Amino acid sequence: MKFRSRAIACLFLATAMLAGCSTVAERGGAGTSTTTRYSKVDWASLPAVADADLLTGFDAWRSACPRLQRDPVWADTCAVAATVASEANAVRSFLRGQLDVHALRAAGNRSHGLITGYYEPIYPGSLVRTARAQVPVYGVPEDLVVVDLESVHPELKGKRLRGRLEGRVLRPYADAATITAEGVKAPILAWLTDPMDLQLLQVQGSGRVRLDNGEQVRLAYADQNGHPYRAIGRWLVEQGELAQEQVSMEAIRGWARANPARVPELLRSNPSYVFFERRPDSPEGPRGSLNVPLTAGYSVAVDRTVVPLGSLLWLSTTRPDGTPLVRPVAAQDTGGAIVGEIRADLFWGTGDAAGDLAGHMKQQGQLWLLWPKGKPLPQPGPTP
Repeated sequence: MKFRSRAIACLFLATAMLAGCSTVAERGGAGTSTTTRYSKVDWASLPAVADADLLTGFDAWRSACPRLQRDPVWADTCAVAATVASEANAVRSFLRGQLDVHALRAAGNRSHGLITGYYEPIYPGSLVRTARAQVPVYGVPEDLVVVDLESVHPELKGKRLRGRLEGRVLRPYADAATITAEGVKAPILAWLTDPMDLQLLQVQGSGRVRLDNGEQVRLAYADQNGHPYRAIGRWLVEQGELAQEQVSMEAIRGWARANPARVPELLRSNPSYVFFERRPDSPEGPRGSLNVPLTAGYSVAVDRTVVPLGSLLWLSTTRPDGTPLVRPVAAQDTGGAIVGEIRADLFWGTGDAAGDLAGHMKQQGQLWLLWPKGKPLPQPGPTP
């Protein structure tokens, strides 16, 4: 789910202050706008977590250790983690013995940021074009060129340039409006019945297509056209169609149903376009950018220039109904709209119930980075 612009209401981070800290490490290189501070704090400063949440969050993070063991930062810690019993006291002892706690703070000493949600939707569709299913879901186009900038500029780790060749010149790839109108030279993986389903599938970054025979086809992010993501919810606010506090998946759907003639205009406001690939169906969650199955309620998408993939975080926020939500979560995904010093997108699971939670999740929250003792903190990375 590498694109992962899952937060339909991609709004601005709010500000708050966190009192007291010790050693501070700052991130944010020349030419970037990010100033993240990792402020080392005592374990006792973390908000309390229930044993069940502790165990599930720890297991979600540990599930990625077979991949993390290749990372010198995590290799030793993961080796020890493999021996830890699934018992709350054992997990707490491991965490305190192996990891230090660093509160994430943003410019202006802010400690709170935006916590949103995403999910794996299920939409009706077909493997062939029908009278009802007229909206193609494209695989990766034949002419899409991807340049890994890190190979030339190591400071641009994780950044890629996308386009198409005209002779020897790399031109920007077609935007979403052009792709929708003219198509692309790419395999069609499925056909959906509603253009809004395709837009929200791209926002979520993965999903399932439910066929008429009841079978489901699982689709996952494969690539993107290189254009910046612009939230359609924000466009509706700018047009005066919705108030900022009204923006949710349900509200956007409702507006589209009430204004079918303006849906193409709404969709053109977002030039980004996501291409997919088929994945085997399974009861596991979809795979995120770390290529491990996501755990509902305990996997998050992050800005990898702030929080490296594979990290263990401590999250303190609320559910959409205001109920406190405190738990360890695993940074296992990324996304185009998940940008900022204190920013996370919580994966809620598959289907409509998860979608209802995700669509209303626009909460303030705090994050703490749990980092292996004695290992250097993450280095500055570029911010879009």
